[in-house]
Amino acid sequence: MFRRFIEDTKTVFDRDPAARHIFEIWTTYPGVHALWLHRLAHSCWNLKLKWFARFVSMVSRWLTGIEIHPGAKIGKRLFIDHGMGVVIGETAEIGDDCTLYHGVTLGGTSWNGGKRHPTLGNGVVVGAGAKILGPITVASNARVGSNSVVVKPVEEGATVVGIPAHAVDSAEYQRANSGFDAYGHQPSVDDPVAQAIHGLCQQLQTMDAFNRDLVDRLQSAGVETDGLSLPEIKTDCIELEPAPKSAATGPINI
Repeated sequence: MFRRFIEDTKTVFDRDPAARHIFEIWTTYPGVHALWLHRLAHSCWNLKLKWFARFVSMVSRWLTGIEIHPGAKIGKRLFIDHGMGVVIGETAEIGDDCTLYHGVTLGGTSWNGGKRHPTLGNGVVVGAGAKILGPITVASNARVGSNSVVVKPVEEGATVVGIPAHAVDSAEYQRANSGFDAYGHQPSVDDPVAQAIHGLCQQLQTMDAFNRDLVDRLQSAGVETDGLSLPEIKTDCIELEPAPKSAATGPINI
């Protein structure tokens, strides 16, 4: 048992640069307290002392803000950073060396019995506010970005972001992040709106270069181009003219 305490302490030192000494970790880290109390509750659950197990779990939630069902199976060296608002359901399974940040939910999507909560492989990092729902598997070394909602299985080593969560370039992520990544999100921008705007800018630059080349060729061929000029572009605002009313269609109710 004392060896597990030391292992938990070393895990905090490895993943939290704010940790200063053992006494601080043992007395002020709610993620560590929740893990210790869960081990007691889980042992009672396995001994069929289910009411007492639930009571220990409730006390743990009062003290730490972290709710772990005593039936959940948790591997070695789990690190719950900050921890407030973390919810781990009854049939959830967490492998070794995983990291969960505050606001993470490993929840179910069914009122039926049986397996209804997620399974996390080894080395999974789940960013703050992420929700992983249903009896799905997040394979080993996967990353779940902050505030993502995962409802489908995640492949090994993949990085998923968004609502619903989708995979991003995991190869690029691995090249850029050889070490521990706090929030499980790659540094490049994967916002679809930003990507669309970037594509439009590239298209405008290509068309501008094409038009300039066209004017140069016309001038070389002796065609008068002095009257050609680009229209003025207003960048402060764009006013749209109202659409003409159609007598046939009438107003549209939404």
